[in-house]
Amino acid sequence: MMQHYEMSDLGLLYHFLGMGVLQTDKHIFLHHKKYALKVIEKFGLKDCKSVVTPLVASETLCKEDGSEAANESEYRQIVGSLLYLTATRLDIMFASSLLARFMHNPTRKHMGTAKRVLRYIQGTLDYGIEFIKGKTATLIGYCDSDWAGSEDDRRSTSGYAFTLGSGMFSWASIKQNTVALSTAEAEYVSAAEATSQAKWLRFVLEDFGEEQVEGTPILCDNTSAIAMAKNPVFHQKTRHISRKFHFIREGIQAKEIELIYCKTEDQIADILTKALSKYRFVYLRDLLGVKSAKGLEGSVDA
Repeated sequence: MMQHYEMSDLGLLYHFLGMGVLQTDKHIFLHHKKYALKVIEKFGLKDCKSVVTPLVASETLCKEDGSEAANESEYRQIVGSLLYLTATRLDIMFASSLLARFMHNPTRKHMGTAKRVLRYIQGTLDYGIEFIKGKTATLIGYCDSDWAGSEDDRRSTSGYAFTLGSGMFSWASIKQNTVALSTAEAEYVSAAEATSQAKWLRFVLEDFGEEQVEGTPILCDNTSAIAMAKNPVFHQKTRHISRKFHFIREGIQAKEIELIYCKTEDQIADILTKALSKYRFVYLRDLLGVKSAKGLEGSVDA
């Protein structure tokens, strides 16, 4: 690029828009430690007691929970900061997306939950995404969904994540636009959304010279959803589903994607759809590639 444009070589990248970058011969580590510290200090939680998970598994949030109104401006600032952190901290993706549903008229319970996520960040400041060098650049996806998880409209939440060998580089946690009548339907919609992302990623990777010759495997833990996707006949169980979700069948027939069954306990995208228990959350967080920098060469102290 220096042969075509006027530019200076400033050496290895260490910081970019609040993101820290640690590079060694074996890996690249992305983190937001500096930004996270500023956020925690800004909202007066510098010396707070940390928690192990961002959300309590047994608690749910709704618009009208009976508690008093909270400071809307402060709440929006917290949620906005958390959403920015998700660029390297996909372990808080579901929590941040959930809190973002209550930007208008938040309650004290919503505020307490938002500050709990900050307390979780306080205990995991040196965490980020680890990408290990030398891995085969094969695109693999995971998709999952809860069922009727929203207390207000009973809609489900879809989650998907994609990796190119180590560490996730594309992910989302999205509330579905329609009410699913069954777990199979919710998982089917989630798989369709993951298929849309997979097709776009394949297109981008081809431009980068990393063409995916084989169909992209997308791992799903619902056998009924897989059967619905592979059956081209519209039958009673699927005729009410919006047609836009059925293009997943075209992807399978064109051999662009391959929907594969995986066990529920190995479904990484589960962390993007619901609040989990401590042990389940930590287990899936490790599988996502979100790890502490303490065991790596170098540090994120700077």
